[in-house]
Amino acid sequence: MTNRLAAETSPYLRQHAENPVDWWPWSDAALAAARSANKPILLSIGYAACHWCHVMAHESFEDEATARVMNALYVNIKVDREERPDIDKVYQLAHQALARRGGGWPLTVFLSPNDLLPFFAGTYFPKTPRYGSPAFVQVLEGVRAWFDAKPDEVRAQNDALAQFLADHGRGERYAAALDATPIRIALDRIAAAFDRENGGHMGGPKFPHASEIELLLAHANASDTSETAPANMARLALARMAARGLADHLGGGFFRYCVDDRWEIPHFEKMLYDNAQLLPLYARAAIELDEPGFADAANACAAWVGTEMIAPSGGFWSSLDADSEGEEGRYYVWQREEIRRLLSAQEFAVAQERFGLTRPPNFEDHAWHLVIVASIEQVAEKTGMARDAVERHLGTARQKLIEARSKRIRPGLDDKILTAWNALAIAGAARSARRLMSRPLLAEAIRALDFVHVNLWRDGRLYASHAGGEARFAAYLDDHAFLLDASLAMLQMRWNRRDLEWAIALADALIERFEDNEGGGFFFTANDAERLPQRPKPFMDESLPAGNGVAVRALLRLGHLLGETRYLDAAERSLRCGWSTMSEIPHACCTMLLALGEFLEPSAHVVVRYGDESAVHAWREALDRHASPIDAYFIPDDTELPGVLGAQSRSSPVAAYMCKGTACDPPLTSAHAFGAALQRV
Repeated sequence: MTNRLAAETSPYLRQHAENPVDWWPWSDAALAAARSANKPILLSIGYAACHWCHVMAHESFEDEATARVMNALYVNIKVDREERPDIDKVYQLAHQALARRGGGWPLTVFLSPNDLLPFFAGTYFPKTPRYGSPAFVQVLEGVRAWFDAKPDEVRAQNDALAQFLADHGRGERYAAALDATPIRIALDRIAAAFDRENGGHMGGPKFPHASEIELLLAHANASDTSETAPANMARLALARMAARGLADHLGGGFFRYCVDDRWEIPHFEKMLYDNAQLLPLYARAAIELDEPGFADAANACAAWVGTEMIAPSGGFWSSLDADSEGEEGRYYVWQREEIRRLLSAQEFAVAQERFGLTRPPNFEDHAWHLVIVASIEQVAEKTGMARDAVERHLGTARQKLIEARSKRIRPGLDDKILTAWNALAIAGAARSARRLMSRPLLAEAIRALDFVHVNLWRDGRLYASHAGGEARFAAYLDDHAFLLDASLAMLQMRWNRRDLEWAIALADALIERFEDNEGGGFFFTANDAERLPQRPKPFMDESLPAGNGVAVRALLRLGHLLGETRYLDAAERSLRCGWSTMSEIPHACCTMLLALGEFLEPSAHVVVRYGDESAVHAWREALDRHASPIDAYFIPDDTELPGVLGAQSRSSPVAAYMCKGTACDPPLTSAHAFGAALQRV
């Protein structure tokens, strides 16, 4: 017997379609049923790749006795946080207020049916008392008893919570001159919390904070050689993440986070959004920090996305599960004797030194998750082999292990195509193509952008998710901001009139549908979206960069390209609105700080106008040789573009305009002069 989730498009929701729980998807009908019966709502939020979501499902939601209690006492609603990040954001914040600690997934929230405000919240609850938590059935019965017996207490708490949600993030717009103070404070706080042995933040668990590392790269200074110099903090974090357990050293790509303080043991889900952010970061750092190994990490990341996450019709899938065959990490971990049987004696000799197989098991005391513990030179010294022999044997060993692993039961795939995550991947692929010798994923990124335009852009409105052949859910701030950013990144790889017009439409939608006309900044939901207990306005980074920060950076870049002050003014209003948050917790607002830096010191950009594509080959080569990040657009003369000089009136076949903000220097008419000018940027 299936429940209502069987008809949903979300793979996560369909995972629960056979539960004995009488699940509803979030819908008007579900909320009306709760109001009609005066039953509180049990809201369970998770996602398909979430390990602890699976644990709670197996323990409780698949259990007949637990389901009977849930069905008797509550209207039960299941939400995929990736489809409805608006719901997740509201109730994660509410959980933080009620529980006085951060949330996570699965998120378990009990709502009053009339106002949808939570009166009790938690995350994972075990079936039997352990981990310091009561049994889930005890929670179900106790919470319902309190709801029934103490309605005045519930109402008073809800009133206080409603006020907290209304006030959260609603500071006054900053009126004085903006300056770099929050950036300086953030860099100091990042340094104070920096793990000087392992990189990243001190302690575990450890997450790959891509926006934070990008901020460090943006403020790298070659003359500062201290341990906590921005360049050195970025270098160490990137090196440890690439060498240790956050990376998949066979299949490529990065896991979501590590549970320990050494980047050794991950939760094994692989998310598109993490890899989409880390790909261009490693490609950039390879050049700017002169670390060729980072290019290898970028290429391995791109190879994983290109092998595992490409939808046949175009676009990128969302994630791979942490679990297979009911066990977390089973697909990825190894027994030493299994590896010995698969490899030749020489292959095993180098593999065990390289990947730590001479050490005790690092995964739950019974298996090995492969990490790099020795350099090629150290392996050569230990085994007595020449370096080229070590590399050759490692290459063949890796291929044999990949082939053996591919025969295992694979982790589950979440095949939703999410607009925001695809936009991150498109932007990452385009920007890494500027940095790497090869251009991995660029062709797939172009297909993905085309897929989104055809399937998720309908009659001037953007949608957030494509699953089961269907576009669903009016798009959020992240979808618009990330896609605008991706369009600008792709315009630098291939100029396309459609993408320019689309970028303008997305920018206009941000201002018309998402901007707070009174206080500035951008709400997470559009002005005609479903009303929830709060309308978030995100300035802090989470696992995704803050939508306001990405919007500001993209609006600044588009505004400077087009000379359009509406976009520049909206960007400034968002910075002023977010100033109090940036001032109080700047290290949590790295994307906003990157945007602030670009506002205070507009980044250089280049516009190359030409009549014949064959004439600009040398100009593109000059740009490819330029190490520092610079936006560059090669625009044919048949494109009308406000704010750019000389498209039709010049006499030379090619002209390059070096611009900063809305001001452009006189045109350069030779590739040699162009290359020399780039070196001065």
